[in-house]
Amino acid sequence: MPKNSKVTQREHSNEHVTESVADLLALEEPVDYKQSVLNVAGEAGGKQKAVEEELDAEDRPAWNSKLQYILAQIGFSVGLGNIWRFPYLCQKNGGGAYLVPYLVLLIIIGIPLFFLELAVGQRIRRGSIGVWHYVCPRLGGIGFSSCIVCLFVGLYYNVIIGWSIFYFFKSFQYPLPWSECPVIRNGTVAVVEAECEKSSATTYFWYREALDISNSISESGGLNWKMTLCLLVAWSIVGMAVVKGIQSSGKVMYFSSLFPYVVLACFLVRGLLLRGAVDGILHMFTPKLDKMLDPQVWREAATQVFFALGLGFGGVIAFSSYNKQDNNCHFDAALVSFINFFTSVLATLVVFAVLGFKANIMNEKCVVENAEKILGYLNSNVLSRDLIPPHVNFSHLTTKDYAEMYNVIMTVKEDRFSALGLDPCLLEDELDKSVQGTGLAFIAFTEAMTHFPASPFWSVMFFLMLINLGLGSMIGTMAGITTPIIDTFKVPKEMFTVGCCVFAFFVGLLFVQRSGNYFVTMFDDYSATLPLTVIVILENIAVAWIYGTKKFMQELTEMLGFRPYRFYFYMWKFVSPLCMAILTTASIIQLGVTPPGYSAWIKEEAAERYLYFPNWAMALLITLIVVATLPIPVVFVLRHFHLLSDGSNTLSVSYKKGRMMKDVSNLEENDETRFILSKVPSEAPSPMPTHRSYLGPGSTSPLESSSNPNGRYGSGYLLASTPESEL
Repeated sequence: MPKNSKVTQREHSNEHVTESVADLLALEEPVDYKQSVLNVAGEAGGKQKAVEEELDAEDRPAWNSKLQYILAQIGFSVGLGNIWRFPYLCQKNGGGAYLVPYLVLLIIIGIPLFFLELAVGQRIRRGSIGVWHYVCPRLGGIGFSSCIVCLFVGLYYNVIIGWSIFYFFKSFQYPLPWSECPVIRNGTVAVVEAECEKSSATTYFWYREALDISNSISESGGLNWKMTLCLLVAWSIVGMAVVKGIQSSGKVMYFSSLFPYVVLACFLVRGLLLRGAVDGILHMFTPKLDKMLDPQVWREAATQVFFALGLGFGGVIAFSSYNKQDNNCHFDAALVSFINFFTSVLATLVVFAVLGFKANIMNEKCVVENAEKILGYLNSNVLSRDLIPPHVNFSHLTTKDYAEMYNVIMTVKEDRFSALGLDPCLLEDELDKSVQGTGLAFIAFTEAMTHFPASPFWSVMFFLMLINLGLGSMIGTMAGITTPIIDTFKVPKEMFTVGCCVFAFFVGLLFVQRSGNYFVTMFDDYSATLPLTVIVILENIAVAWIYGTKKFMQELTEMLGFRPYRFYFYMWKFVSPLCMAILTTASIIQLGVTPPGYSAWIKEEAAERYLYFPNWAMALLITLIVVATLPIPVVFVLRHFHLLSDGSNTLSVSYKKGRMMKDVSNLEENDETRFILSKVPSEAPSPMPTHRSYLGPGSTSPLESSSNPNGRYGSGYLLASTPESEL
């Protein structure tokens, strides 16, 4: 070989040298390519697989253990939504009746698509951009859309972690600062803050002390400096956790994924010992069967399944791409899905046990307040003492006695009863009061904890749990952004990760204005939901109908060493796409029928009021949805009209430290694949290894040969780790 060749230069240097296949072969004697260590036709079998696995293992980071990987997937999928959104949906949609549509959709949509994302990530060993570029180049925009949705979610999700950090530090005092209304002193006169007196101490602390919220989304009010600092701390924690990729985030997962279960177990034991806990749990499991037939309930259940498992975000694919090829991702899908559902039910038990306790406290308070009204009416002769049953003792009035007295007065004073202003004080009414999302954690649950013995301890534990749950999800969300970008564009990992965190912090200042909570609602409820549904359905279509379900099952059989259940074949091919198409249609109709809006806190009324988004906010919302989905049609059009290369004519070899490594770079107009094989690109096999053929349910799997057995691309190669002198 000439002394000036790049290969010869590499022998005397450790520098990374990349040389195209055409350049190499121009300096080489003719060889038998079928027997050569550089097998471009991709005809090798077991040796090829072993070499690829060795090269991938050297090139790509890997999890230190299977436990670390499982904890990472659990940390990503089990998040804040399991703690407050799932219990809220149970409470709103019929208690135990909600579990039926959720379980059905988890089985027919959630688990199959979760398995699909795990499988494609592990098989192709790239982030979402690389995966969908390989599966179907014209739908390669799916990966870019996933990155954008991850960015949208990460922007507001870390704000919620910032709120939890604020409450965490405020919990180190007794009594808790949200246990009592503040008192305003003017000389010798002390007056309770009017806004707090009209609402409650915990509600006032949340809206005024923590958020210092404005009356509407149109009133910015400037930055909330306390939440700005908390947001900075949150992004600093996330940045340190993900800066080294899975080498740093994997270690964090041992604590952030396991600690919440310790806290939930402690809260469950403590909650079951509370007075009234059984009332709350029975209320949860008492099904309202009419809700099971409500289409809105099924739509909300499907959306919760997507968010709970992290489908479409790219984090699942990113994490699984660091696995070995022979990892049993089928078992992983079932295990993580079960743990996720178990966590949601466990959190719901805890929440309803604590809310049952709170409901009893509030019901007793209602009885006392209304009993005082009745005593006042008796002393002023508005009511006759004959209306009071003889066994009723006002000094020890039970809820049962009050209910009996209330019914007697309502019957006798039917015409003037409404003027008395008495409340029925029913426990069921307290349990039916739905508190959504952040209100459940930062208002209802915090209020219940003020009645716990050693309440600061329980508050510290609760908000530390929320921080860890949010951190686990943020690590997966960041992986959904950084992994595909680093894989595709080869940018420096640490620099790009830090840059993402800094950029996200400054954009996130939008959410720590006084009106920031309303923007959180916009992003959480609307901007991510519809694009995410579109992404998931296109992922399913790309694999099942374009790449081919039979072909995909064939590759899974080769990768796993066993044939997956035929259940997945039918779910991927027919059931899941149909269900998701219905869900997407329902979501679009819902947006058209019910204009998007938000719950605004009106300071003067000390109450919430539902407001519609103004025109400029609607324009922003539509822009966010368009931006999130725009890469899909753009990439499709560019590749359909050959304005963007689909990578079918890209092939090169790079040398580093004595081994041949796979690398992809654009070639010149002369097609080097054709130069080697004397074939057009479409006739050459793909980079993926050959497989035993799997023909779908009810068929055998004989070995078969094909002119293009290996996937979408039109070029294939096998690189072996041998000295260059063997070329």
